[in-house]
Formats: sequence, C-alpha cells, structure tokens
Amino acid sequence: MIPEAQIVAPGGDYAPGIALHPMTMVTGMVFVIRDFVQREMGHRVLILMGIAVAWSFFYSWPVIALASGIAFAVSEMVDWLVYTFTKYRLSTRILISSALATPVDTTVFLYGADLAKQMELGLEPGNSLHPLNWIVFVIGKMVGAVIVSYVIRRREDKGLVSPYEA
Repeated sequence: MIPEAQIVAPGGDYAPGIALHPMTMVTGMVFVIRDFVQREMGHRVLILMGIAVAWSFFYSWPVIALASGIAFAVSEMVDWLVYTFTKYRLSTRILISSALATPVDTTVFLYGADLAKQMELGLEPGNSLHPLNWIVFVIGKMVGAVIVSYVIRRREDKGLVSPYEA
C-alpha cells in the first residue's frame, strides 16, 4: 500500500486534515492517457474503461473501490464526451476534457470515501470531502494534463502532430 502524505494533520490547524496520496497525480494522467487511447481505438475505448472499473475491485478496500469505480466511470464518461464531441485541437481537447472530468472525479470519489470512512470506521462527516482536500486533489490531478497539453501544443505548432486528427 502506498502511504498518503499528510499536508495538514487531522486535529491540527484544520480539523479534518489535508492528505495528498501519490496516486492522485497518476489518476490525473489516466484522463490524458485515455484521450490518446481513444485517438487510436475510437469508441472501443469504452470497453477498456469498463474493464478498468471492474479491475479496481481487486486492488482496494471494496467500499473505496466502489467509490473509485463510480467516480472513474462518471468522470471518464465526461472526459469521453468532451473529447469525442468537441472539434478543438488535440492539445486543447486534452486540457478541457481533463479540466471538466477532474472535478467530477474528485467530488464523486471524495464523497464516496467520506461515506465509506463514516460507515466502516465511524469517522465524522467531512473526513475526506472538504474544500481544501478537494482543491489539493484537483490540482494534483491537473498537473499532468497541463504538462502533456503544453508538450502536445508545442508538437502541433511544429507540425509533428496533427492537431485535428481523430
């Protein structure tokens, strides 16, 4: 298990605490990777998204896997819709689809994790889903999208990548 970093410990200056799990940034990269997979596979990417949701149940506490799976399914559908139906250049679609999907994913996951910790551990409401934790998660997830979008934009401008293909 990968430990999370406590930015502000519970009971300190901010009662619920603020945590940043290293996998938060990896989760953000999933949105970007999915865009590239869709560019190659088309709408068959939806099958892979379904497999990924099912896979999460093998690697996590079942209640957290459910929260994660629902968040992933909902946010990936938002990402897929934006990426599929907008006609912006690739670098822009990557950034916009991630910017819309990331807050959805974060909200649904933290809400589910909050409920799971209340039910299983008896923690108080707001143990995971609170504004500061939400902001940290969204920023962590968007870091990768911003970097990849910038790199792709530079490649588009140099003519190395077709900005409107797929």
